Amino acid sequence: MTPITEVEGRRVALSNLEKVLYPATGFTKGEVLHYYATAAGVLLPHLRDRPVSFLRYPDGPDGQLFFAKNVPPGTPDWVTTAEVPRSAGPARMVLVQDLASLMWAANLVTEFHTPQWVIGAPELADRLVFDLDPGAPATVVECAEVALWLRERLAADGIAAYPKTSGAKGLHVLAAVEPVPSARATSYAKSLAVEAEAVMPELVVHRMTRSLRPGKVFVDWSQNAARKTTAAPYTVRARREPGVSAPVTWEEVESGRAGGQLGFLAPEMAQRLSEVGDLMAPLLDPEGAGRVR
Repeated sequence: MTPITEVEGRRVALSNLEKVLYPATGFTKGEVLHYYATAAGVLLPHLRDRPVSFLRYPDGPDGQLFFAKNVPPGTPDWVTTAEVPRSAGPARMVLVQDLASLMWAANLVTEFHTPQWVIGAPELADRLVFDLDPGAPATVVECAEVALWLRERLAADGIAAYPKTSGAKGLHVLAAVEPVPSARATSYAKSLAVEAEAVMPELVVHRMTRSLRPGKVFVDWSQNAARKTTAAPYTVRARREPGVSAPVTWEEVESGRAGGQLGFLAPEMAQRLSEVGDLMAPLLDPEGAGRVR
């Protein structure tokens, strides 16, 4: 029998709580749900008003992974949905606006991915994102080097940047910007990736071509496109261990460049959040938004 939990007045079915999702660590589905309940206060503001794409892994990261963008079958009628434009025609997607919706969605066993725009303005980016992906033997150490360069380069244009771990191998660098057409945001991000490669040719590649990437950091600028999404802050990833896409300080990035630990697992996050709160809260303040040139 599936247990029913009441969350903020909503009845939410939570299933298979003892199921081990991460065999490498023994982390169970119940522990994943507990993590999301604990992190909801910092996660929900970063999901609010952004249609969510689900990267589902119901049998753990070693099982089948599949993207679900449309409203899943069986979605409760109290979960907010909205129509979003698509090249193939409009579709309905989920908005995770409250704790009950978050716990319902987490029970599907999913990574949360969001676009760089909010539902009322689907062609206007209010975020910039750079996904720094290391090609072996490069690691997060090299990503940290590139992230620090991006921080200074964005600052030169009056844009404040905030880093987070990808929850996998790399780093993400995000910035809040005054709403700008997604195509313009993408063009600007690409120009910085190209510039980074020109300045650090031994370290950076701006093209996705696999053969170019060994030993270098791929600066993925393409996730600024309106149709693309990025793993949200605080989402748990479908990796060998329950890594979290965790915001970090620039001091921690500096330490990572020097070879320090730069990664966080779900069980570590409750204490971290009690100590540092939401390091990406500035992204939510319109007063701090920069301007894409």
